[in-house]
Amino acid sequence: MKKPACWTVFLCLLYASISWTTQAETRPRNVILMIGDGMGLAQVTMARLSKGTSTALRMDAMKVAALVFTHSANSLITDSAAAGTALASGFKANNGMISVLPDGKVVETFLEAAQKRRKSVGLVTTTTITHATPASFGAHVSSRAGEADIAPQYLEKKIDVLLGGGRAFFLPKSAGGSKREDSRDLLQEARAAGYAVVDTREGMTAVRQGKLLGLFQMSYLTTEAPEPSLAEMTGKALELLSPDKDGFFLMVEGGQIDSRCHAQDAAGAIKQTLDFDVAIGKALEFARKDGRTLVIVTADHETGGLTLIAPEAGSKEKIRPNWGTKDHSGINVPLLADGPGAVQFQGVMDNTEIPRKLAVLWRLAGFAAR
Repeated sequence: MKKPACWTVFLCLLYASISWTTQAETRPRNVILMIGDGMGLAQVTMARLSKGTSTALRMDAMKVAALVFTHSANSLITDSAAAGTALASGFKANNGMISVLPDGKVVETFLEAAQKRRKSVGLVTTTTITHATPASFGAHVSSRAGEADIAPQYLEKKIDVLLGGGRAFFLPKSAGGSKREDSRDLLQEARAAGYAVVDTREGMTAVRQGKLLGLFQMSYLTTEAPEPSLAEMTGKALELLSPDKDGFFLMVEGGQIDSRCHAQDAAGAIKQTLDFDVAIGKALEFARKDGRTLVIVTADHETGGLTLIAPEAGSKEKIRPNWGTKDHSGINVPLLADGPGAVQFQGVMDNTEIPRKLAVLWRLAGFAAR
């Protein structure tokens, strides 16, 4: 028997409602992108085994997994600048270039696109805040070496939260330890622009609202007390960004997995990976309470060509690290995702696809268009 027209209309409206609701539930309001610099699958495995169980890491609880290609525009072996540019803009760059393409074109970053949507934004790292990975999201320079040129761009963009090392790039050349070639005092400029400027864990903890610039070392962080941990910096960034009713974008970098792998320091790489994992746990805790936050964990590249092999006879080691290089490798890196929209990040993909997929979730029209 033919259904009445009114019943057909009702079913159509019900379907449309369900469809709209489902789409809304899969579109996150907030995005936390966490990048383990130099963190390949072997680094993650080595850190997990150091804990003694097969599911010891916080990242192990994430729902979606993928593999990511990392090559740059001019090399099968990327550096952090080109990889950061790919993750930030959706475009391949030459090694050494920060959100500038091989033809010199400056490209919009996901952080900048988020700001256009009135979302709060933040960058957190254990390296200098002006280092290649965070810089790829918040600056544009033809060479990653120009950290003194990167620093003022952050203030010009009014990035809400900046936490890490690298105070030397914010001090005038007359100040001891400065790495600037001019007389600009960017710490004073930041205060004048409304930032709370801190250099201790206690100072950071005391800030409850507003913009924050925390620089806890002249160069890289020591990643030891009394500095704030990466997890503590992540927690503070979330505290300051989350009140924004329009949402936020936060990039968190475990930046010294890379340096420990360059040095072929297995114990150091384990420590840095575990510190990063604690920060991931902080992000996941926030996201699961919030219900509107997508967390993505990935790496810019693998460092060290690390493999894990059987220990020598009589050794008490569970595995033995075997380093293939003191530089980066071209090995695919992991991606893990959890939260609304996580299902979009399955399978095998290029690193440029990550911000492009995020842009689709946020309906950022024109992002990553030449």
